[in-house]
Amino acid sequence: MKTKSRQRWLIIAHAFNMDGRAASQTITDKLPHLRQSGIEIVVLSGVSGTQDKTFEHHQLWPAGPAGIRFELRHVLRRRFGKGFVYRCLMTLASLCLLPGMLVEKLLRPVESSWSWWLSAYLKGWALARRQPFDLIYSTGGAFAAHLAGRALKRTTGTPWLAEVHDPFVTPGNTPRTAQDKMQARVERQICREADVAIWFTEQALASACARHPQLGARGKMMLPGTDSPFQTLPPYVPGPKFIIGHFGSLSATRNLSVIVGALEHLQAQRPELVTATELHVYGGPLDLVSSEKIASSPVSACIRHFGRVEADPISGLSGREKILRHMRAVDVLLLLHGEDPICEEYIPSKLYEYLWVQRPILATVHRNPQMADILRRQGHVAIQTGGSGQSSQSATEELAMALAVLFDRWRTFGLPDSRQASPYTTQAAVTRLTGWVENM
Repeated sequence: MKTKSRQRWLIIAHAFNMDGRAASQTITDKLPHLRQSGIEIVVLSGVSGTQDKTFEHHQLWPAGPAGIRFELRHVLRRRFGKGFVYRCLMTLASLCLLPGMLVEKLLRPVESSWSWWLSAYLKGWALARRQPFDLIYSTGGAFAAHLAGRALKRTTGTPWLAEVHDPFVTPGNTPRTAQDKMQARVERQICREADVAIWFTEQALASACARHPQLGARGKMMLPGTDSPFQTLPPYVPGPKFIIGHFGSLSATRNLSVIVGALEHLQAQRPELVTATELHVYGGPLDLVSSEKIASSPVSACIRHFGRVEADPISGLSGREKILRHMRAVDVLLLLHGEDPICEEYIPSKLYEYLWVQRPILATVHRNPQMADILRRQGHVAIQTGGSGQSSQSATEELAMALAVLFDRWRTFGLPDSRQASPYTTQAAVTRLTGWVENM
């Protein structure tokens, strides 16, 4: 390795500078700290995010037609919105790309971004020929980044650091689909060939080591964290209603049924509590499970869905900045972990933002002691789900009891800020990461 002040890193991240995307925030937030460490940074990303003006940033289209169509959706939507022009252009592009997409899906039926690895590899190789790199740093997210990182290590001999966001292999599952088998293959390549391989939870690292013992000490665990999003914390002003805020995406395995069930439980026991309560939901569209549950629920009147919050060209605030201000305005932050087996090895990045917002957090945590411990150490409430002998009804009742306690505190004494600075910062993550690189 060169001296710290002369290091030159190639960062391969398919998602980069994408407002509100966790896979983007995890790497983009690190770059100012890496630069302060004296590291020259070159970034290869997809074209869905915005061009970075601070670092050398190359935006690359994927090589395959399915990936081109996927990226084109984001590019056209950013330029034309979702109106008539966007729909016309996407229809025309889809018709042109359809024959190639059909062939691609027959030969490689995996996520559409897979072919981006070839574009990233070719560009990275050309850049390395002009001026060598000290480190290849693949991060994702999309497994294409790691395929490119491995290929560049083999071609150039440059050390390779792979940062795995969500585990590639679901706990307890044998890979059966083409997508699952590809992800298992990428994990195997990382464990065998990466000079440093990072996972974001203790259990994810332990599982990877169990599947691939040769990983050994090259495997690391790092909590990505996030730095304080506020220079000055916006004031929290309680209102006449008890506001519970949920922020983030929903799915069939991470849905609102448990919180709606808790409100229904309280409706039968304490109707005055539900009358004074509103659940505000921010993020993408409601999943089918949540929609059906709300439609048939007697507490549907207290649930308000605001959808995805976009950037505001008038104020100049990004979607992320606007969401953070909404977080500050609620009485309680709701964090739903989900019920998928992958939750055992996954901590939502939203947790780290929630901690900085300093409002009380009420979370469901599925078989993840590390996540529950993080919350409780900071004085928040974690309702564990999926335990041995535990039914979904018992988790709903626990959640209802916790809500009742928070409501009574809010009505009687108020719910002040925690006033605790989060110890889980991007700066701390970068310090650990650069330390591992120096010791390679």
